[in-house]
Amino acid sequence: MATVSSLKLRVEGMDCAACATKIENALQRLPGVSNVAVSYGQESLSLLVDEDRTSRVTIEGRIRALGFTPVGGETGGKTANADRKPGQAWWPTPRGRLVIGTGGLLVLAYALSHIEPSWSTWPYIAATVIGLVPIARRAVAGATMGTPFSIETLMTIAATGALIIGEAPEAAIVVFLFATGELLEGVAAGHARAGIEALMDLVPRTAQRIRGSEIESVPVEELAPGDLVMVRPGDRVPSDGEVKDGTSEVNEAPVTGESVPVVKKPGAAVYAGSININGELQITISRSTADNTIARIIHAVEEAQATKAPVARFIDSFSRWYTPAAMIVALLVVVGPPLLAGADWFIWIYRGLAVLLVACPCALVISTPAAVASGLASAARHGLLIKGGAALETLGKVKTVAFDKTGTLTRGKPLVTDVLPLGASADDLVAKAAAVERGSSHPLGVAILAEAAKRGVEIPRTFGGTTAVPGNAVTARLRAGFVSVGSPRYAAEQVMFDAEIRTRIAALEDEGKTVVAVLEAKCLLGLVALRDEARDDAREGLERLKALGVRAVMLTGDNARTATAIAGSLGLEARAELLPDDKLKAIADYKASAPIAMVGDGINDAPALAAASVGIAMGGGTDVALETADVALLKERVTGVAELIALSRATLANIWQNVTLALALKGVFLVTTLFGATPLWMAILADTGATVLVTANALRLLRFRKA
Repeated sequence: MATVSSLKLRVEGMDCAACATKIENALQRLPGVSNVAVSYGQESLSLLVDEDRTSRVTIEGRIRALGFTPVGGETGGKTANADRKPGQAWWPTPRGRLVIGTGGLLVLAYALSHIEPSWSTWPYIAATVIGLVPIARRAVAGATMGTPFSIETLMTIAATGALIIGEAPEAAIVVFLFATGELLEGVAAGHARAGIEALMDLVPRTAQRIRGSEIESVPVEELAPGDLVMVRPGDRVPSDGEVKDGTSEVNEAPVTGESVPVVKKPGAAVYAGSININGELQITISRSTADNTIARIIHAVEEAQATKAPVARFIDSFSRWYTPAAMIVALLVVVGPPLLAGADWFIWIYRGLAVLLVACPCALVISTPAAVASGLASAARHGLLIKGGAALETLGKVKTVAFDKTGTLTRGKPLVTDVLPLGASADDLVAKAAAVERGSSHPLGVAILAEAAKRGVEIPRTFGGTTAVPGNAVTARLRAGFVSVGSPRYAAEQVMFDAEIRTRIAALEDEGKTVVAVLEAKCLLGLVALRDEARDDAREGLERLKALGVRAVMLTGDNARTATAIAGSLGLEARAELLPDDKLKAIADYKASAPIAMVGDGINDAPALAAASVGIAMGGGTDVALETADVALLKERVTGVAELIALSRATLANIWQNVTLALALKGVFLVTTLFGATPLWMAILADTGATVLVTANALRLLRFRKA
C-alpha cells in the first residue's frame, strides 16, 4: 500500500504569483504528488507525495530546473529572499552580477561604437547571449513542465528574433532591461516580506528562566507552559503568559497596535513581543514559542497571503488565455502585412517581436497579489489580523456593520448596580444567583459572582450541572430546589408580575441597565440590575463609520429599553431581545441587499460571525479572536472597524490603479509599436517598467495611516 507523506520546503527566489504558478504546474504533473500549495510571499511549498512513485530528489530537481532554490526543513522558519537576504546588498547576488555584467558589456559596446564601429556588434551579441541563456533555460523547463506561455518564453523568442534579423543592440538592451526588472522585483518582494520578518524579530532569542533560587538564560524555544521567567525593564516578553509577581507598564503596540502602555499586575495576561517598561515582572508561561500570539499571527498572515481575493482569481484566469492570444496576435502582425499587402518582412518581424514584449503579462498578474500582500501586512502592523484576500476585498464593499453589545460596544465588564430582593434577603438573592452562575464565562455571570465575593456571602452547593436556554435563562438545582437566573421576559412567562415590579424593571432599563430575574421554583426571589459602560472609543468608532458612509446597527439579546439607552448614547440604531436564531435572520436580511460585517466577541456570537459577509472578532490575541472570525481586532478598539474598511477600500483602489496602469501602458505601447514608433528596448518597458511601477504602488499600502 502506498504511503503518502507531507513535504514542506522553503523555495527561494520567487518574486511574484507567476513564479508560484510555474512550480505548482510542474509538480502537479508528477506521479504521486497532490495538494500542491505554493506561497511566493512566504517562499514556501507544501504538498503530499507518495515517495515510492516520486522521490524528494525529483521534486527538488524540478524546482531547480525552473530557476528556484529548494531549501530543506519546515516552512515555519524565517523566510528569506534567495537573491537578496535581509541586510545583503544587491550587487553580489546572481541577478545583481548578471545586471552588472550585461550592463558593462553594453557600456563597452557603446564605447567601441565611437572608436571602431565594426567591433561594437560583438559586445552586444555577447551581452544578449550571456543574459539570455538563463532566461532560455527557464523557458524550456517551464514549457516542458506545464507552463509553455511564460514571460521567459516571450523574452527568448523576442531576443533571439532580434539577433536573427541583425538587431543585436536592441536584443542586448531588451535582455539588460529584463534582468534589471527581475532584480527590482526581487528587491520589492523582499520589502513586502519585511512585515513578517519584523514580527518574527519581536520575540527575543533568550529568556531568563527561574528555577528555584537560580535564574538561567535559555533559548526561548526551550520554554514550556508552566515555566516561570523574569522580564526586566526594557526586555521583551518571551512568550504568552500571566503575571505572577510584580507591577509594570507594558507596551503592547508591537503586537496589538495599541500605543498607550497597559499596566500589568498579578493575574494579568501578557503577550509575546510586548515590551516591559518600568518594573520587574515574573511571568508564568502559558504557551510555547511555536504557539504564542506572535507565532499565531504570523501563521494567520501567511495563510491569508496564500489565499486569493476574487479579483486575483479573475486576473489569473484572464492571464491564462491572454498570453497565448498575445502570441497569436504577434504572429499575425509578423505575417499579415507582408502576405496580404506585400509589406517589408523585416519591418513587420521587428514590430511583431515588439508586440511580444509589450504583451508580457507580469505587470498584470502581479497587480492584485502585490496590493493584497501589502494590505495584509499593513493591517497586521495596526493590530488588524485579516485572514485572506477575500475578506480584505469584501470589507471594502460592506454597507452595514452589525455590532453585538456586551464586550463589543461596551467594555464587557458589567457591574452589579442594584439588588432588589422580593422573596429573599439581598445576600440570599445574590448567593443563589451566584450558585447558578458559578463557572460561567458570560460577563453578567462573572459580575454576579464578583458581587457575591464583595458581599462575602456563602455560595450554596449545586447538585448536577446547569441547564441553559440560550437567550432566556440558566437553571441549576440547589438544596432548596431549582433556581433560575434569566431575563425578565422569561421570568414573566413563569410567574405573574404585578404592576409595581414591571415599573421598577422599566425604570432600571431606561437607565441603560440590564435586569435579570432570580426564580426559585415558581417564586420570584428578586431582581439584579447590572450596567456595562460603553467603550471609550465606541462613539468615535461609530462616527468614523458614518463618515465612510457605512450604516451601524446594534444586534443584542438584551431588553429593548437597555439597548435603546446604550444605542441612543452612541448614536446608532438597535435591534433588541434577539435570540441566536433572530440574529442570524437579521444578518441574512441585511446581507440580501449588500455585504454586511458582524462584530462580536467571537464566543457566543460565532454563528452570526460565520453568517455575515465578514466576521470580525474583538479579542486581544485570544484563541477565539484568532480562529473564529475572518478578522480579529487584536487591540479591541471599535475604531479598528473603520480602519479595516478604510484599508480595504485603499487596497481595492490600489488594485484597480495597478490594473489600469498595466493595461494602459500596454495599450499605448501596442499602438505605437504597430505604427513603428516603439523600438524593442522601449517595448520591454511596457511590462518591466509597469511591473516596477505596480509593485512600488502596492508598497505604498505599507505606509497606510489609520482612518
